[in-house]
Amino acid sequence: MDMNYEIIFLSNEWIINSVFSLLFMVLFLLLGKYSGKEQRVQIAYVFAYIFIGEYVIYHVMHYLDGTWSLSKRLPLHLCGISSVLVCVIMFLKKRQLTFEFLFYCGILGGINSLLTPLIDNYTGGNFFYIDYYYSHSSIIVFPLYLFYYMDMKLSKYSWLKTFLILNILLVIIMPLDFLLGANYMYLVDPPAVNHPLVSGEWPYYLINLEIFVFLLLYFTYSLFKVSFLKN
Repeated sequence: MDMNYEIIFLSNEWIINSVFSLLFMVLFLLLGKYSGKEQRVQIAYVFAYIFIGEYVIYHVMHYLDGTWSLSKRLPLHLCGISSVLVCVIMFLKKRQLTFEFLFYCGILGGINSLLTPLIDNYTGGNFFYIDYYYSHSSIIVFPLYLFYYMDMKLSKYSWLKTFLILNILLVIIMPLDFLLGANYMYLVDPPAVNHPLVSGEWPYYLINLEIFVFLLLYFTYSLFKVSFLKN
């Protein structure tokens, strides 16, 4: 079986999965809060190693199932790019630009994916079902952990730099989509799920998406600059 599996917003399945995802994120942040400075660094590395292991297993499992392909499994969706950044960020000497991109795209992309879950080309295995929630929860909570407990900060125009990088990626990925017959970053077709921000015909939904992403990036930057959410 190889299909898109949508979990309906506010269904019992959606609520249960959302509660467990939120619990995972809260517990991880609490672990950081009540750990010492050196322990926080160690926890971040352990988190990264576990995530790398999960990421490798994900691709191996798809290969073994015969569902790995260039048009489906390259990490070129926003959440896929964020997953790669989670894998590498702790091993970079200069992390600021990587952190800022991960912060905005991981949090916004992850929240969007948890609100409107769509497991692309779902093979029916429990691993891929659990992995969907684990990976998307991770790309939300890890940049938050770095923000609150690893002294990573958002620069003044970080939201704008992220928007520009996203548009550079758009220019690179869109021709690849047409070349590979893919739909990375949903640049060819909107996702096969009801979504208030991504709807309509191509290319008009991309124009709407550009506007919403611009506003969401600035809103996120402003939100994390208010006193009760500041690092």
